[in-house]
Amino acid sequence: MPRKLDLRTGRPVWSAYRAPAVPTDSLTRDVKTDVLIVGMGISGAMMAEALTAQGHAVICIDRRGPLKGSTAATTALVEFELDQPLSTLSKMIGRDSANQAWRRSRLAISNLAARIAELGINCGLSRTPSLYLAGTLLSPSQLRDEADVRRQAGIGATYLTPAALAENFGIDRDGAILSHGNIALDPRKLTAGLLLKAVERTARFYAPVEATVIVDSADAVVVATRDGPTIAARHVVLATGYELVDIVPAAVHQIVSTWAIATRPQSRKIWPRAAFIWEASDPYLYLRATADGRVVCGGEDEDFVDETQRDELIADKSARIAEKLGLIFPHLDTRPEFAWTGSFGTTTTGLPYIGAIPRHPRIHAVMGYGGNGITFSRIASEIVSASINGLDDTDARLFSFNRRMQFDKQSIIT
Repeated sequence: MPRKLDLRTGRPVWSAYRAPAVPTDSLTRDVKTDVLIVGMGISGAMMAEALTAQGHAVICIDRRGPLKGSTAATTALVEFELDQPLSTLSKMIGRDSANQAWRRSRLAISNLAARIAELGINCGLSRTPSLYLAGTLLSPSQLRDEADVRRQAGIGATYLTPAALAENFGIDRDGAILSHGNIALDPRKLTAGLLLKAVERTARFYAPVEATVIVDSADAVVVATRDGPTIAARHVVLATGYELVDIVPAAVHQIVSTWAIATRPQSRKIWPRAAFIWEASDPYLYLRATADGRVVCGGEDEDFVDETQRDELIADKSARIAEKLGLIFPHLDTRPEFAWTGSFGTTTTGLPYIGAIPRHPRIHAVMGYGGNGITFSRIASEIVSASINGLDDTDARLFSFNRRMQFDKQSIIT
């Protein structure tokens, strides 16, 4: 069943901060539940919290354990701004669909921040503006047009001239888009907090448990595990990140490799408002600050998934990232105190795949690919929980596995 990957190597910066422990049990007998969630990272945690809040009985399993997959490797720039600029995405899937995808992403950020506050989860959440710098993909004039397109869609965006960018943020670039409404947080603390809320509502967690076979029928799904016990559920949610199961169509995504570094704490040198910064380039550089003043910077993505080759490049890629960081902020100490690498998923449009797998209506997949993984995990928790409750999410079509046909029609219309 699984396509296994060595998801990350090195020492992610989040290991410097202690996250609450999440208790798990051993699976020693066959069990039943309303919903089985396979995966206990950020996507699985959001699903578990949402479904238990709605009264569902939930079981979560993970072949490693809570927080031990890709969650610890994310740089956690929790943005509504999608990898594909709105002007570009409009040409790919149609203006109306692109506008709605961006609006739903922005709504997801608001919903996530509100939910974290409502649950009282201590994950260092802060509101953060972002700067999208002119680069090889979008020139200053194209960036100005992108800001206009966003505003026409009802999404706030301010184009900054080079002079305004230098005056307000101390950055010497040819222009940028300034946006508001994104959030910074500690992804391990958030994931642990969500899982613990689900536990309070009697969710059951079993790990390490590896799912091996999925058999679905008209009214149930049975999942076999490597050690023998089975789990029967009305619905199964596959929140396995970049480790897909064979039942998920493979043609809709690509796995690539990415690298990141984090510096020592240097709060006095952090740029104004600790804004998220990323480039309109391919591959793009992206950076943020932590609550204690470290600079987290990533990029240098490569289109291969060989874990050995990926790991061997950590030193070289870290040096390149540190050098690029120094070009943006020469006053920073860019020497890496943490350096890591991991697998990363992409799609052609940059949009995730969320929803029931074709011909398997009781098996839902959460493929939160792209640079907005945490944002997409929130959207997935809303769309999939609505589906399990027999409701229709009006935006489900944007992320469904059969969306290509719908987008083709939309592109013709617009």
